[in-house]
This record gives sequence, C-alpha cells and structure tokens, in this order.
Amino acid sequence: MTEPHGLTGVPDVGAFLARLTRLDPGAVVRLRAVGADRTVLWGRLPWAVLVGRAVAGAGPADATVGAAELLAEVARGGAALPARRDQQWRWPLPPPAGPVVETVSAAEVRQVAEAAAGTLRTAATEGVGGRAVGQRMLRDALLDHVAVVVTGPGVGRIEVPQRLVQAIVRMGFLGPAEEAGEVPVHVRIAGRWIGLSAPYGVAWLPPVSTLAVRMAGTRPNG
Repeated sequence: MTEPHGLTGVPDVGAFLARLTRLDPGAVVRLRAVGADRTVLWGRLPWAVLVGRAVAGAGPADATVGAAELLAEVARGGAALPARRDQQWRWPLPPPAGPVVETVSAAEVRQVAEAAAGTLRTAATEGVGGRAVGQRMLRDALLDHVAVVVTGPGVGRIEVPQRLVQAIVRMGFLGPAEEAGEVPVHVRIAGRWIGLSAPYGVAWLPPVSTLAVRMAGTRPNG
C-alpha cells in the first residue's frame, strides 16, 4: 500500500516547495509530524541554511522525499508520499528553539536584503575598487556579511549574517511586501544555532563545527 503524505494545508505546502525547488531544483524535503495535525517541512538552501515551515496535516513521523516530486503530487491533488530518500538528508535539525533575543520589523529585514542585492549587482558590473571580482566570491562575501548584531546580558554577541536574511526573504517567509508593516521577525538562538523566525517560516544557521561533523558521519537523519 502506498504511504500517504497526510498533508492538508496544500497552499502552504505548495508555496514552500515551489520556493525551495526554484532555489535548488534537486532539493529534498524532510517531513516531521508535530502533534496530531501539524507537520514541519524542512529544506536546506544552497547557501547552507536550513528552512522550515509548519503546515496543516498529520504527515509521516519522519520522512525525506524529493521536493519536486512532492510538489507535483500535491499540485495534482494526490495523496501519496513520493518514494523515500531518507539517506539523502545529511544535516542535523536545530534543537528546540530558545529565547527570542531581538525583534525587528519585516520591512527592515526586506530593506537589508534589497540593499545587499543592490550591492551585489553594482559590484558585479563595476567591480570592487576598480577591480573585477568573481561572481561566486562576491556572493559568498555578501552572504557572510553580518546584517544584524545583537548584544546583551546572557547572550553576549549574536551575529546574524545575510545568509539568514536572504533565506527568509527568498523563501517568502515575510509574506507580501505591502503587508509587511511592523510584522515582527524574531532573532532566536538554540544552543549554538542562530535563527530568524518570520510569520511564514523559520531559517536556521547551524554551527560550522556541528555541520562539518554531521556531514562526515554515516547516520542519514539528525
């Protein structure tokens, strides 16, 4: 018997998968049931950020499938879970979210992302200091640029890089631009993970050492 995917929030599922596959056509998506009628969809973006969105429906306890295959299935109204690809998920998931350490508006986050995109375009066409720079080098430098800094008692210094900002913007987690207003985006920490949670999803940046160890291991799921 074919295993059902159990997802009922089709518009939300479709929105997440469409964005994920646009950024990485070969992406896999991990489904993890939360409670009796919610499932979190997890994906990994090409710039090493994990993104997640909770959707309606009692999905599998833990299963990884092709994102494009699941998108095609829900788009045609099908209920079957595509063939499992559990072995292709090689990354840990974040621990339970810790405290919110800062809050910024969605409008501010969008402005930061747009400014970075403008900088990339200018550098690509005009160079840096009059010198041409490779597109990949520019992109990596931009993604590593610290966009938000949070300091305070008990948290020390938390640096939020453009990797996270670009993740929530390009995944559509802020919602429509005209509705952004003062919609809050929370900076969160979970152990050594740093995250941004927005109205329609969350993005997490793993500790570099944790990511390296897990990718070198043999267990497919974290």
